[in-house]
Amino acid sequence: MRLPQREYYTVHEVSTRWGCTIADIAGWSSKGRLDIVTGIPPVTCGGDIVAGEVVVSAFDILPMFRRCGTGPQSAFVRRVRSNGSTDWSLITDPAAGVEVSIADLLITGQQVQKFEDDHELMRRIAGGAGSTSPYDWDGMMSALIVRVHEKGLPATQSELIEDMQAWFAEQSDDGQFPDERSIRRRISAVWKTLSQMRQSA
Repeated sequence: MRLPQREYYTVHEVSTRWGCTIADIAGWSSKGRLDIVTGIPPVTCGGDIVAGEVVVSAFDILPMFRRCGTGPQSAFVRRVRSNGSTDWSLITDPAAGVEVSIADLLITGQQVQKFEDDHELMRRIAGGAGSTSPYDWDGMMSALIVRVHEKGLPATQSELIEDMQAWFAEQSDDGQFPDERSIRRRISAVWKTLSQMRQSA
């Protein structure tokens, strides 16, 4: 049995994953390339009650994202945006807003994967000359070609990764398979090319 795709990453986890700073993430978020979300208790926004997962503006809490690392660990958010909405809501009660921690600022797994796909962040394969791997990566690429030939390209890259994990599990004696990130590194370029071909067909 396999765990489902991860739903959220903290901004610190994403900065480590991408080899960048949280200041970079704040900049990309401010330009609409990804959303930073968090969870809040019920608050009043005018005549509405807002609670749960909300989008926050990185520039509203910019000191938390200082590149030098000297920023505060928490800040008060005065406006939020509900998931799926394009409009910001001003928090009217409590008047000071809601305090959020840097450790509780998240990016959805779906947006992390899309950003990585768009910018080919997993294209470089880890390990140099002479490195060894317990997995048959060449065999996986052959299995990928057969899968696409027989069933076509799946709707998402995550579905293709799951199929490749299932292939590895079937080949092994103990049902082991590589993690999602390792497979993504090796198939991202192929996925992007095939996706472009499908879109232009």
